[in-house]
Amino acid sequence: MRSSRAKVLHEICGLPMVMWPVRAALAAGAERVIVVDSPARALEPVMPDGVLLAVQAQPDGTGGAARAAMELLAVSGSPGAGSPVLILSGDVPLITAEAIGDLIRAHEAGDAAATMATMIPPDPSGYGRVVRDAAGAVERVVETKSGGDATEAELQIREVNTGIFVFDSGALADALPRLSDQNAQRELYLPQALDLIRAAGGTVAAHLVQDERLVLGINDRSGLARVRALAQLAIHERHMAAGVTIVDPAATVIDVDVTIGQDTVIEPFTTIRGATSIGSGCTIRHAYIVDAVIEDDVTVGPFAYLRPGACLRTASKVGTFVEVKNSDVGEGAKVPHLSYIGDADIGAGSNLGAATITANYDGRAKHRTSVGSGVRTGVDTTLVAPVTVGDGAYTGAGSVITEDVPPGALGIARERQRNVEGYAERGPRPR
Repeated sequence: MRSSRAKVLHEICGLPMVMWPVRAALAAGAERVIVVDSPARALEPVMPDGVLLAVQAQPDGTGGAARAAMELLAVSGSPGAGSPVLILSGDVPLITAEAIGDLIRAHEAGDAAATMATMIPPDPSGYGRVVRDAAGAVERVVETKSGGDATEAELQIREVNTGIFVFDSGALADALPRLSDQNAQRELYLPQALDLIRAAGGTVAAHLVQDERLVLGINDRSGLARVRALAQLAIHERHMAAGVTIVDPAATVIDVDVTIGQDTVIEPFTTIRGATSIGSGCTIRHAYIVDAVIEDDVTVGPFAYLRPGACLRTASKVGTFVEVKNSDVGEGAKVPHLSYIGDADIGAGSNLGAATITANYDGRAKHRTSVGSGVRTGVDTTLVAPVTVGDGAYTGAGSVITEDVPPGALGIARERQRNVEGYAERGPRPR
């Protein structure tokens, strides 16, 4: 990846890469989930509660990673003999709970000691090749990481190892200590465990995954972009199947944890990030939204920016070139255009005129602004927090409000206008 960040921490649609297979395993009903990390423990901060972290002391390959996981599994309570152990790859993120279930069922139906998930990609370059015997059983997996690993005949095989396996726990525990690093990379290859299991009389089966997209691996940023596009397509399809209109999916970005209600319309050039929640019957036009809550029948945009903590209540409106941060915009309230609303509470039915600004930072701390229900601010009003504008109050255009405005009052804070006659006839002033 040519990055200072661990590969599996690169994000796909708002979620670190490694979290996609973790979530799939949890959704498939895994009793325990163990993630293998380096001694730096870079993955620990993103792990959800209940997921265990095993440390692989040396970067000695997939076999070494499996050893570290099995050691922790034994400490945390080893599964009973014959229990399946599923091994996923952190850089194969699109695997689903349904695909995992299919793999485990195939493993159980074949009465196998080990079952590997395979695929037939258009270009098998870089993948380990699956060598089958005359009866179609898996004979071995040949790595292709360097020139000496595979023969020319083996390189012509198109069926490849996806890095996803199910093992009988006892068979895996027996094979792992006997892995050898006598290969070009001086690594412990997990597929060698298949050879050891087969030599001991165990059955090794293969389950061909028909949808290759589910088992695509990521090796570089080009691969990351390809997988991200597939993940985004799946997210769009899920929302559209649930009754959301996405006018132009190719021009829309929606993160995986976003929720959107039925009959909401997402117009082109909209980006919705994080754990944003959007209700039903909304219209979102050319907006950028991060970790916000949007209730039913709300209109957003075009060119609106909703930052974390923004909450737009039912039938409210945030219009053109409006930014909202950590604020509650009440039911039916409107902020039509050219405004910044930060750290504020806007009451129901209020209408903030163009260029209304909440000055929420005094150079040392943030303060909140409270605007009551049915308030009307004139254009170019600045509300200097902390300040309260009471229900039904008004502000005059161009006002800088630094003191509370009582309910039903008109707050005006500006110098009285005076006209200087003949000013233009005096000519330009020296600079």
